[in-house]
Order: sequence, then structure tokens, then C-alpha cells
Amino acid sequence: MIQTLEVEAGTSKVRADKWVSSKMHDLSRMLIQKAFEEGLVKLNDKVISKSTKLVGGDLVQFQLPEIKPLDLTPQDIPLNIIYEDEHMVALDKPSGMIVHPGAGTGNDTLVHALLHHCKGGLSGIGGVERPGIVHRLDRETSGVMVVAKSDLAHRGLAYAFANRKLSKEYLALVAGVPDRLSGSIELPIGRNQNHRHKMTIREDGKPAHTDWEFLGEALGPISLMRCYMHSGRTHQIRVHLSEMGFPILADEIYGYRPSRTQLEVQPVRTMLHAYRLKLNHPITREALELIAVPPADFQQQYPGWEGSLAKMDREQF
Repeated sequence: MIQTLEVEAGTSKVRADKWVSSKMHDLSRMLIQKAFEEGLVKLNDKVISKSTKLVGGDLVQFQLPEIKPLDLTPQDIPLNIIYEDEHMVALDKPSGMIVHPGAGTGNDTLVHALLHHCKGGLSGIGGVERPGIVHRLDRETSGVMVVAKSDLAHRGLAYAFANRKLSKEYLALVAGVPDRLSGSIELPIGRNQNHRHKMTIREDGKPAHTDWEFLGEALGPISLMRCYMHSGRTHQIRVHLSEMGFPILADEIYGYRPSRTQLEVQPVRTMLHAYRLKLNHPITREALELIAVPPADFQQQYPGWEGSLAKMDREQF
């Protein structure tokens, strides 16, 4: 289906890809870029590129790329399901599981597991390699994820994530103990120019805002911190906590060194966990509160986790 959109009066020389992205909140940037690459975006009936400049009054015709058949074999991989209906599924992603296939991945990704669990009933908007996926967690990060089972649910969930119509809380075990009980970090984040898989604090980066709260201390010394994200930048919590001087345990990419702690057994993965996600159901609008209890490795590193979480749940952000 072709959609025709009119550029607002007063708009002056805005890039076509940025303008389309601002209007298509429910579509991933990857899918929008693909539409441009396949010549499916037109200005006044002529194919345009991503860098074409738009002005007020222009008529933009946009068409979604064709959803190609998925060439992946479903795998019977157990999933810890938190919530599920005909529209969406919420799960507790284990550390070590990659979300979607890519160069160098095997057939043990979350997408492979979802294809088996949902019997192929996933939204196609994510494209061939990302059916149903509206957000992601890093490979080593555990915790709550939501997945769309229908295109309508996908659009609703994607809009909620793009426009911050939800609440995401993470737990992090960090090296050191802060001298305050809580705080806020507002530092822009951008790509590290020397290491393209790494992010960093940059003046020309995108705005990033994280609230944090100290929940307790354990031997190490290490601290349990709760983090609330007002923005959704890549590696945001990892970068912000490192900048504060409290790198997450085992996160050597962002400054953790075993010498920072006195742990007899060092953790083998970055100790970051997506604990709670609150949002409205994309179809029914029912308020959902999705919680994933920290996994065994997290609990072992911080034995007092139950008391700290009980306090946290009484005093929510």
C-alpha cells in the first residue's frame, strides 16, 4: 500500500530519510532505509534518495518493502515466558542469547526460538531476519523483552519504544560504592570513532538521560544500582555508569578491571539485567507490568538481592 504524506508548511530543506522517520514512528530505521534503497520512496511521483531535501508542500509517496519469506529453521529452544496472548509475547531473555541472526551467528538466536514457540506467527514488519522484534538487549544482558505476533501489535509497540511511552528499569552490579543514594546522568552518547562497536560520551552525540539509585552494597566492594532510562541509546547504561566511575562488573569494554574488586570468583558476563518493563498493551491498552527476577549468576554475586528488590518495589521511580 502506498501512503502519500504532505510535508508541513514552513519546512525547509530537511533530509528525506529523517523526515520520513519522524512520520513513520512504527517502522524501524532499517526498514525505512530499505524502502529508499529499493526506490519505494518518491517525491511528486519521482524516486528520491535518502539525502534529498524536502520543503513545505512536497508530496512524499512511501511504500513498504516486500516482506520476503523467512529462510530460518525454527529451533526448539526453551523460553521463559512472562506474558502471552494472540498479539504479543513477553519473555525473560537469558544472558548469552543473541536476539536476531546476523553475520557469524548460529541457529540458536531468540528469533529461531520464537519461530518454534509461536509456530511462525510473528509480525513480518521486522523483515526477514527480525520477525516480531521491536527492541533488543545486548547478548550478555538478561531480562524482559517483548515481541510482536501481529503487524498491528508491532506498530503499536514500536511507537511506544520510539516515543518513550513506557518505563524501563534495569539492575546493574557495579564496582565501587557511590557517595550518594541517587542521581541523574545527562550526557550525550555517540559512536566511538576508533572502535565502531563501542559508544562514548560525545558533545555531538545524541541526548541521553539515565536516573540511578543505590540499592545496597556487597563485599567486593560492589553495589547494586537501579537505572531508569529516559532515552534509548545504544549501551546507554553501560556508558553512563562507566563515566560516573562505576563500571558494571565484567564489562571490560567500558572500563571494568578485575583489580577494581576483591571478588574470589569474577563474573563471566556483564552484570546488567532488564528487571521491569511497564507499558500499555498495543491493542487492548491494558496496563502491563512485566518483571523478570534476576538470574542465578546475578543473585550469587549479590546475596542480598531479595531485600533490595523488595525495597525497590515499595519505592518505585
